[in-house]
Amino acid sequence: MQKLLSKMRQAINDFNLIEDGDKIAVGLSGGKDSLTLLHLLNLYKKFSPEKFDLIAITLNPGGVDNGPLHSLCKELDVPFYEIQTDIKEIVFDLKKEKNPCSLCAKLRRGILNNTAEELGCNKVALGHHKDDAIETLILSLSYEGRINCFSPKTFMDKNTITLIRPMVYISEGSIKNIAKKYNLPIIKNPCPADGKTKRQDVKELINELNERIPGFKRNIFGALNNPEQLFIWNKDLIK
Repeated sequence: MQKLLSKMRQAINDFNLIEDGDKIAVGLSGGKDSLTLLHLLNLYKKFSPEKFDLIAITLNPGGVDNGPLHSLCKELDVPFYEIQTDIKEIVFDLKKEKNPCSLCAKLRRGILNNTAEELGCNKVALGHHKDDAIETLILSLSYEGRINCFSPKTFMDKNTITLIRPMVYISEGSIKNIAKKYNLPIIKNPCPADGKTKRQDVKELINELNERIPGFKRNIFGALNNPEQLFIWNKDLIK
C-alpha cells in the first residue's frame, strides 16, 4: 500500500490534483479500482499537506446490493451516498443499445457530477489507472484515427466539478494485488456487456504485444507523458 501511496502522491503533485479546501467525491462503483482509490485517498488524507474532505458516491443502475459498500465506508468513517438510478433500464430496455458503453458512461458521469455538486463537492475522483490510459490511447488510435486519452485532471464546463484521476501512475496489476491482500468487498459488475467490449479486446491485444515486445506498455505510457517529442504530420507546418 505504501508503494501505491507514493505513486499516487507523485501524480497529485505532478498534476496539482488536490488543493487546500477541496471536497472530493470518490465515484465508488464497487470494483477493485474505485475501492482501492477510496482506501488510498483516505490514507493520504491523514498525512496530506493539503487539507480536504472526502465522501463516496455509488450509483446503483438497478437491483444491486451495495450493502458491503455501506459497511466499508462506515468502517473508514467516510460519508457514503447511494443514488438509485434507472441507467440499466434506459440503456438496455428502452434504447436497446448494441454498444452500450458510451451511453452508459455519459449517463453515469452526468448523475455523478450533478450529485457531487449538490453535495457541495468541487472535485470528483475516478479510479482510472495506468493501464486504462494505455488502453484508451490504443483504442483512440485504432477506432478513431487520433491520438487521444483522458486527462489526469479535467474541468467540467457544465458545472463546477473538476474530475481527477489520482491513480494514473499505478498499474492494474498492483491494484489487483492490493484488492486481494486487503480482501476488498468487490461488487460484481452487473452490466450484461462486461468483458465483451472493444476495451477488453484491446486489453488482451496489449498484453499479447507486451509479451512479444519487451517494454511495450512502458514505452506507450512513456510516449503519453512525452509531449515535447510528439511529431505528427501537420501539413501547414511541413509545407
